[in-house]
Amino acid sequence: MTSETIIDVNELNFEYEVLAYSQNVPVIVDFWAEWCHPCKILTPLLEKIVLETNGSVRLAKVNIDQNPNLAMQYGVRSIPTVKAFTQREVAAEFVGVQPEERIHQFVKKLAPPSPVDLSITKADNLLLTYDWLEAESIYRQALQDKPDSPAGLLGLAKALLAQAHAQEALEIFHEFPPSKEYTQAQTLLPLAKSLDKLNKDELPKESDLDAAFRNSIRLAGQGNLPSALDGTLDILRQDKNYCQKLAHKVALSLLEMMGEQNELTRQYRSELASVLF
Repeated sequence: MTSETIIDVNELNFEYEVLAYSQNVPVIVDFWAEWCHPCKILTPLLEKIVLETNGSVRLAKVNIDQNPNLAMQYGVRSIPTVKAFTQREVAAEFVGVQPEERIHQFVKKLAPPSPVDLSITKADNLLLTYDWLEAESIYRQALQDKPDSPAGLLGLAKALLAQAHAQEALEIFHEFPPSKEYTQAQTLLPLAKSLDKLNKDELPKESDLDAAFRNSIRLAGQGNLPSALDGTLDILRQDKNYCQKLAHKVALSLLEMMGEQNELTRQYRSELASVLF
């Protein structure tokens, strides 16, 4: 396969097609040979994933039997060897066949962020300042262009929960795509279900702790996460197993809502640990 995105290179054009080209676009170099069986597995995967970048990354293939000097120059001792070049220098590399997901991550780190990814990052930062409505708007716009984005779906669900829109958040969680964000989505489920029950007036009302729990969930639905956590921690101080450990699970949901970049999160995690243990 030969194109602007996927090309065969040799010792004569490597300087221009790889090194010079890498000053503007990352170039992944696949060192391979006809007799190499693992190369026949890896190369099609590389081609497929690079094509998905729509030109933001180039793949250059080097047959080491035909270009031994390039293999020697770049220290290729076994194949397949893959080296990524940016600004004329090797920026990353790996040897041997890798799982498809790992190759995706390898290529993703080289590719510049897409407009959708930039929008999601902007919305993520708005969550840190509790600007739930603006974040929701940006997530929705991003998901119009990339409806299966796990990061976008997770962010939208957080923004919805902080505005007490539990039902739509639950719909997102029930159809959440397999991804590294899936575990985070599952962590948010106890809060989403509790908010949904609060909206339907189905939370327990029999004790003072029930009243305190309802108030914590109400505060979470108003986007007041620190106060919601304070209330939940007070409940746990009195009953660590409240409502079959629901308060504990909701506390973890609230920490997930706050995010690891929030300076308060570590403080609250430490406090939760001291209460429980």
